[in-house]
Amino acid sequence: MQIRNFCIIAHIDHGKSTLADRLLQRTGAVSDREARAQTLDDMDLERERGITIKASAVTVTYTPPGDTSSSGGEQYMLNFIDTPGHVDFHYEVSRALTACEGAVLVVDAAQGVEAQTVANAYLAIDAGLEIIPVINKIDLPGARPEDVALEVESILGLPADGCIFCSAKTGAGIDELLQAICTRLPGPSSGGQKTQALIFDSEYNDYRGVIVYFRLKGGQLQVGDKIRTMGTGRTYNVTELGKFTPKPTPNKQPMSAGEVGYLVASIKTLDDVHIGDTITRDIDPADAPLPGYKEPQHMVFCDFYPAGDTQYDHLRDAIDRLHLNDASFTYEPTSSDALGFGFRCGFLGMLHIEIIQERLERESNVNIVQTAPTVTYEVALKGDVDEVIQIHNPADLPDPSRIREVREPIVDMEIITPTESIGDLMRLCEGRRGRYKKQTFLSATRQILEYELPLAEIIYDFYDKLKSITRGYGTMDYTFRGFRADKLVKMDILVNGDRVDALSVIVHRDKAEYRGRALLQRLKKEIDRHMFEIPLQCAVGGKVIARETIKAMRKNVTAKCYGGDVSRKRKLLEKQKEGKKRMKRVGTVDIPQEAFMSVLDPGEI
Repeated sequence: MQIRNFCIIAHIDHGKSTLADRLLQRTGAVSDREARAQTLDDMDLERERGITIKASAVTVTYTPPGDTSSSGGEQYMLNFIDTPGHVDFHYEVSRALTACEGAVLVVDAAQGVEAQTVANAYLAIDAGLEIIPVINKIDLPGARPEDVALEVESILGLPADGCIFCSAKTGAGIDELLQAICTRLPGPSSGGQKTQALIFDSEYNDYRGVIVYFRLKGGQLQVGDKIRTMGTGRTYNVTELGKFTPKPTPNKQPMSAGEVGYLVASIKTLDDVHIGDTITRDIDPADAPLPGYKEPQHMVFCDFYPAGDTQYDHLRDAIDRLHLNDASFTYEPTSSDALGFGFRCGFLGMLHIEIIQERLERESNVNIVQTAPTVTYEVALKGDVDEVIQIHNPADLPDPSRIREVREPIVDMEIITPTESIGDLMRLCEGRRGRYKKQTFLSATRQILEYELPLAEIIYDFYDKLKSITRGYGTMDYTFRGFRADKLVKMDILVNGDRVDALSVIVHRDKAEYRGRALLQRLKKEIDRHMFEIPLQCAVGGKVIARETIKAMRKNVTAKCYGGDVSRKRKLLEKQKEGKKRMKRVGTVDIPQEAFMSVLDPGEI
């Protein structure tokens, strides 16, 4: 039996999961009765949002028709991975690519080549994979498959006559795609005689421990083998070996090089398994581990604190468990005067933050207060030796007298947009301190716009404004370029005279006053009125640059004074005034979750 390992990559909403459904049906892995939309998206969150969050590996068998292929009825084992399309989950795509020899690049026949199509194609090319371009959704009224095939050739350099036209919805062209997978994609290399298996994913089960997903690069693996993880040096006995077909199916036969599957080995602790580690046999270990994966570049950081009846230990256990299943986010303990003990977490983007928070709340039943996301800054300190430190939290910024310069992360942004939206998009980028790079004509109706932009200016609402300006037709992709020095300062927020670290933000000096006034106006709406007056202040260094006041709720203490001397009323009012002063000294201000998120909005720029 020949083996073909490939992954399905594309821009978001171009039909990867639907194409995977048709492949499962055509190969008989899923019957028509069992079939459902997005079969591989088994997470509730994926089905609700209609997006793929976690890459899913599946093994199916396929026998090409004998009269249409030179392979003449030979059976093939197809191991394929359905990957996410959103830019925040590109780490899932890069991990999937290292477990494959080929890639099926899906392009929408109506929308054409989009920003993430280009990014994923370059990832596959850099990984040395054979690419089969597929023009999907040819059944749509606005489909233009021939034009899109020419776009694929001009932008990506893949031959237009090598594109396969299909419709994942109707099933048209699926047989041709399967033929191309068998004939055009290379089989896995035999590898060495010693067992080497790459861990590309894992999950935790309360009853079975850690379930490890692996790709066997060399040697064999079978139930009963004593294995060793080369990164930690710990040994285990394999109690179950199996494949996803698409449901987990135990397999008693030995697995050989090139196959993809899962194993259970009574791995009890979460720290024993690391994504990218190498599994080998303990008796005859491999000489060296496999290269593994490059560490993900975390773009955004924010704090998670327990809220309601959730305890710190409960939140820590929930984050530990989720980190095993999603290695692309990191965490470390932190604390805040306002919110207590929590965790400082690193993410790949804003959608990634939303997904992690929802998964924690759903899967582990915890309540979370999330602070405003921030990016990583580099701070060059004064001194004889140039010392550079990285800051993930604005509250950790050193004293200004020690700072030589503050550098912010810069990204190269590539926007594919309709021609009529170019002017508005350029104004948006310029307002976010963008530097124009170049403009490329893609077709008569679409262009590629390239800018250098500070990451802090785009993480919150840039994508929403892009979609609004282009009426939904614009797409974007960005890559981290490096750090660049600018006039950056820390803006502190004082609530009732107390500095709230979780509300601190690093801003450009020229926009500090504007951002401060807008922020205080939003905070004033989010924080409820108390029994005492609450001053809200923005300060840069020791200078207050903006102030708003939340008025106190008042009781009419003179309501029962129907007559008599005015001094009686004045006495009651003075007594109330003294009580308000005392309450202001000892009272605390409750800050809601929405207030922490309000610091993100840069306002209308």
